[in-house]
Amino acid sequence: MRAAAVRLFLPTVIALSFAAQAAGALLPSVPLLVASTAVGLAADLALHRWQRGMATTLGKLHATVTVRQAVRDLLLVTGLIRIEDQDYETKYMALACGLLIFYALHFASQALAIVVRRSRTLPILTRNIDASPLRLSPAPPALLMRRSGQRLLVFGLPATAGLLVAAIADSGWAAAAGIGLSAVLALAAIAVLAARLRSSRKPVTSEEALEWFESWLAEYQPTVGMYFSGGTSSAYQANMWLEPLARLEGRPLIVLRERFMMRKIASTDIPIVCLPKVADVMRLEQSTLKMLIHPSNSGKTSQVLRIPTIKHAFVNHGESDKLSSCNPYAKAYDEVWVAGPAARERYALASVGVDDKDIVEIGRPQLDVIKPYAGAPTGSYTTVLYAPTWEGWDGNPGNTSVIEAGENIVRSLLADPGVRLLYKPHPLTGSVEPRAGAANLRIQEMIRAAVATRAAEHANERPAASAAAELERRTAELDRLTTSSFRDSADDAERMLLQAVPETGRAAAVAAATAAWETAYWDSFPAWEHLIVTDARPNVYACFNVADLLISDVSSVISDYLASGKPYAVTNTSGLPERDFRTTFPTVRAGAVLTPDASGMPALLESVRNPENDPYAAARTELKEHLLGPSDPPSVVRFNDASRALCAKAEEHRAGMAVRALMAIPSQRDAESPGQRDAETGQRDAESPADNEHVKG
Repeated sequence: MRAAAVRLFLPTVIALSFAAQAAGALLPSVPLLVASTAVGLAADLALHRWQRGMATTLGKLHATVTVRQAVRDLLLVTGLIRIEDQDYETKYMALACGLLIFYALHFASQALAIVVRRSRTLPILTRNIDASPLRLSPAPPALLMRRSGQRLLVFGLPATAGLLVAAIADSGWAAAAGIGLSAVLALAAIAVLAARLRSSRKPVTSEEALEWFESWLAEYQPTVGMYFSGGTSSAYQANMWLEPLARLEGRPLIVLRERFMMRKIASTDIPIVCLPKVADVMRLEQSTLKMLIHPSNSGKTSQVLRIPTIKHAFVNHGESDKLSSCNPYAKAYDEVWVAGPAARERYALASVGVDDKDIVEIGRPQLDVIKPYAGAPTGSYTTVLYAPTWEGWDGNPGNTSVIEAGENIVRSLLADPGVRLLYKPHPLTGSVEPRAGAANLRIQEMIRAAVATRAAEHANERPAASAAAELERRTAELDRLTTSSFRDSADDAERMLLQAVPETGRAAAVAAATAAWETAYWDSFPAWEHLIVTDARPNVYACFNVADLLISDVSSVISDYLASGKPYAVTNTSGLPERDFRTTFPTVRAGAVLTPDASGMPALLESVRNPENDPYAAARTELKEHLLGPSDPPSVVRFNDASRALCAKAEEHRAGMAVRALMAIPSQRDAESPGQRDAETGQRDAESPADNEHVKG
């Protein structure tokens, strides 16, 4: 409820400002007219700065920024007319015509911005590739290129200010000067944009860009890669495979389909290409690329699966007992790479058409960063990580514990004075089921209230100021490595230019900087402070390393957490009895089961603090190997072996295709019938008698 009120605050202020402005214009009341105009304009600027989504929503209701600004200006002009001693015929017509000229120039600059943007939008985006042959240049300022609403408000400020001065000081010259300055700004924008349409400032054509891409493929000769397509919140699925992909033998490549995804992929040394059009994806068929891994299924995945020269392996972004972990779509891939025997059994039981021979166990190579279990908590507090999953697409109430059990779990944990809570909800929580989103907000409010209470109790136990300074320094260092102008720019051509130089060695530097940042992050908070972790940093693996206990749902979080060997609990909101719940979901068998009322929380915490009372220690060791496979050989080695084997299959398939192509095109003479050969021979004899006589002789 509070979040909705915050979202509606600025639109409400804008609406009220129009009402007050109309009243000030009709009365007339100069103070009311000036104050309401200033408040409305400030609220509109704030809306475009901090609530662009709401600005888009207003546009769908036909209350666009152009309409709002035009109404604001016309009400000002109306107010000036209503004020006494105004020369209606001269001043009104001059001001109205001036405003019309300004708006006409604004629309012209907007049309020109669209033309410039289209001329700079190429069919391919790249990162970590030298794209200097494409003759790319930095884009004009975003205010001119894409933020048309904000541009209108900013360029219209002099006109609005001039009209306000005219209302206060009865000076028509002030209004004329303000409107004139706004028109000059619009003309300047047109001049800057028009200069970008000169042939010397344009990048290469689309066809030239694609020809360059094909030549780069021939030079780089990629062998292994990752294909990814998804929504704005799904980039984490690809990012978790960046480091394992970089370790593979061969020359890796990342293939994306959505332009915005280029900003979402974390820093890496691997060359990245984005091919939005399926026709351009097909150009990979003639490349040296042998195999692609796929962390997720999407509608566009079927397009790349059509390429017969490339082998495809589904690696998934996580494994759990949920039905989504054995999706029938998996049978479309050449192989399905899973963590351990549990996933193989899961596919066999699901009977979704995936042959056992096509399943390869590789472990989870990205779990190397998880620290092993070190025994009972050593500090004054037991750190509990509550990481519920989201509600899923099918609306099953057993998917997430947030709705039915989340508040009870958090309330029980906060009631224990020896618990430090880390709350990390799934990024998609509330995206399908509004009740999940509402429960998530209530949980966060509970945690903030508990933090305030503890802060009062530990007023003298804050970390030293140097800890905050160290975190700030480490954050700046990591941001320099992971955030570039590429991420801030909305122009496709500029993105390619700013990432033209490969990020050689950046992945190692990012890994070191991330480790240092994580240490500084945890040190910047007192040991007693509860935390709400919703940003990309720290990631869930970093939370694993500081947690003594995990509470989650049936999800891949459980499988990954088992790599640590630490205790965990699963919330049962499925409605099944505990015995059936454990039977249905094998990942539960080595952990405690919590009911929606969280009544088992005290006993669970007691077993964590006293490992001798932990009934699941041996079961966790067994389940870890069942889910993630053996520790020897390491997962990284098994992942690389699977890649080499699939590349070998691709080479064998290509060789077979070449042989079949030769066999399918016999010589024309062999394909002709004897009668055809005799007829053609006779015709040649008739056309060339001299030659025939020479041959016979």
